[in-house]
Amino acid sequence: MPAPRTRLVVKITCGAEALERLNQGLTVAATAAASGVEVSLWLTGDASWVAVPGRAEDLVLPHAAPLADLRDAVLASGSLTVCGQCAARRELSDTDLVDGATIRGAAAFVEEVMAPGTQALVY
Repeated sequence: MPAPRTRLVVKITCGAEALERLNQGLTVAATAAASGVEVSLWLTGDASWVAVPGRAEDLVLPHAAPLADLRDAVLASGSLTVCGQCAARRELSDTDLVDGATIRGAAAFVEEVMAPGTQALVY
């Protein structure tokens, strides 16, 4: 019998106002992706800006990997989703996001976190 699928959903709810927490969420997601875990990264609230080209590049946290590099590491093997309501409040559409990022709603998030073999973390 094959081992159960392991999937990690990481939801980040903060932006530049809580830069260390934002970085922690991205670091965990990128580390999991690098170790072969299937990762789905959800950005909500001001974390949504991380999916906009140039915005993550402007945020610097001493002694931490660049946020854009962490975001791109997740995108290389996993998925990146921006909350639909959060995107609307910031007047963002799919064309405003980095390649590979999508906008989806709460129903998609619930479906992901309720799937067998899924672990969800919120930062």
